Amino acid sequence: MKKVKITVLKTTLDKELAREYGVEGLTACPVIQEGQVFYVDYAKPDGFCDGAWNAIHQYVFALAHGANELFYNGSWIKNPGVAICSCNDGLRPVIFKLESTDQ
Repeated sequence: MKKVKITVLKTTLDKELAREYGVEGLTACPVIQEGQVFYVDYAKPDGFCDGAWNAIHQYVFALAHGANELFYNGSWIKNPGVAICSCNDGLRPVIFKLESTDQ
């Protein structure tokens, strides 16, 4: 089984939706920070948000088990062995880059 490199590309906050639906003082995700890097196999790394893991774990699993082709027949990401995913927080999604490694 290979390690998968997870890089946090961006943390966001949809200010318009947050004003309408969010609690007072809502900010971008307080758990995950831009630039963080995690190396994982099939298990959620320590300190990783449960909701984010639930949203991306199927891609991590595939990459850790050798998937090194284009996902969705090349209609999504142009580089093999890479997935760009986000957590499912509709007000403040976090964007991740998942990459297969040789580790």
